[in-house]
Amino acid sequence: MDEDQLNDTFAALADPTRRAILARLMGGEATVTELAEPFAMTLPAVSKHLKVLEKVGLITRGREAQWRPCRLEADPLREVADWLDGYRRFWERSQERYGAWTTTCARRGGRRRRTTQPTAEQSARRKTQHPERSTPCPT
Repeated sequence: MDEDQLNDTFAALADPTRRAILARLMGGEATVTELAEPFAMTLPAVSKHLKVLEKVGLITRGREAQWRPCRLEADPLREVADWLDGYRRFWERSQERYGAWTTTCARRGGRRRRTTQPTAEQSARRKTQHPERSTPCPT
């Protein structure tokens, strides 16, 4: 999927009415009148939403006598899901690293390990910037 098509698909999915229409079409094809039932809008307004979805390839409209049933097309959604999959993998790796970090902290009793001792200047600066941290905890 090229970048422009991906942008157009995300723009179409950004509208809650269009997402609701797609959710309805997951259950099977439907006419414009059937799709318009749950919305407080005119049939022409619903038709405009359908044209946006059709333009980006998320739905197709057939012709059966005077009816034009709409059908969900899975390919553009699959391409969006594939694009998002890279971010899902990034998120999972980040969560794994965070889990390892919290486990390490728990083993150390929540203390941070220092590789070097702070200089006197760093300690003094910390005390003036965060005086609440330099006072001992009450026992």
